[in-house]
Amino acid sequence: MKKVISVFLQFVLFLFVFGAGSLFPVFHIEHVILATPGTTRIFVADGLILMLAFFVLILLVEALRKRIVSSGPWTTAAFILATAAGFWMEFGFKTISR
Repeated sequence: MKKVISVFLQFVLFLFVFGAGSLFPVFHIEHVILATPGTTRIFVADGLILMLAFFVLILLVEALRKRIVSSGPWTTAAFILATAAGFWMEFGFKTISR
């Protein structure tokens, strides 16, 4: 039961960081996906980078506590699910109409 709660909380943390980093870009890393005369579609990668940094930090803490074998796959599952949910909710994608 503790692992399920831990995975859910990590999922929520990763999703929150992805969304917050996409709405409030820290590094201002933007990639133009589509450029037409009327609209421009941009992907802001800041949320994804911050989420990846949190993932590596959590894995580092788990490795230092020697829990990487038992907790690492669950953390990875939470990260992958949060990434998929963030892309499904279109975090980071921005459309500019001219």
